[in-house]
Amino acid sequence: MTKQESVNFVINTLYKLYPEIPIPLDHKDPYTLLIAVLMSAQSTDVRVNKITPLLFEKADNPYDMAKLSVEEIRDIIKPVGLSPMKSKGIHGLSKILIDKYNGEVPQSFEALEALPAVGHKTASVVMSQAFGIPAFPVDTHIHRLMYRWNLSNGKNVVQTEKDAKRLFPKELWNDLHLQIIWYGREYSPARGWNLDKDIITKAIGRKSVLQEYYIKKKS
Repeated sequence: MTKQESVNFVINTLYKLYPEIPIPLDHKDPYTLLIAVLMSAQSTDVRVNKITPLLFEKADNPYDMAKLSVEEIRDIIKPVGLSPMKSKGIHGLSKILIDKYNGEVPQSFEALEALPAVGHKTASVVMSQAFGIPAFPVDTHIHRLMYRWNLSNGKNVVQTEKDAKRLFPKELWNDLHLQIIWYGREYSPARGWNLDKDIITKAIGRKSVLQEYYIKKKS
């Protein structure tokens, strides 16, 4: 396949598999999504979804969150990992939202990335999932699959995001990044990978990746 044919194959296959696209992190508004995404760094969505109800029961808005101490927040979110940094970020950004944005989550990459503990990926998720603004957040699944599919060189997530934005139509970014995540979890995981189930990689996969898979399978 040509590069464009590969891109079209990915788009068509993902839309057949995921015509309706669930949001991985439970939330009710931009603020709770921001907090959930921040907490998901180096953790799993499943673990975060177990902890956020406990946190949001005490504080589901910046005003209530700012009333909690950093220690109180840390005690609640400890199971998701990196709790010292995340609790400071949650408390700090909540105060900034109150002081600078009337308690609202800003709708710009620049403003979001200026908040404590909020990086480009977190900002991209909030922009796309909370506000519907085109973005292409790259997580480990997307980074892995863009390489397996020979659509990116896999050097780093910054390059993977550039390649994804260059190859896929902008109006599809917000759906596609979620569809690729779900596909990666269900059909093309890092561990326990079964190429027979992975129809996209089997059709357009990087030759070196396919060769390595078959070598490991024989050994």
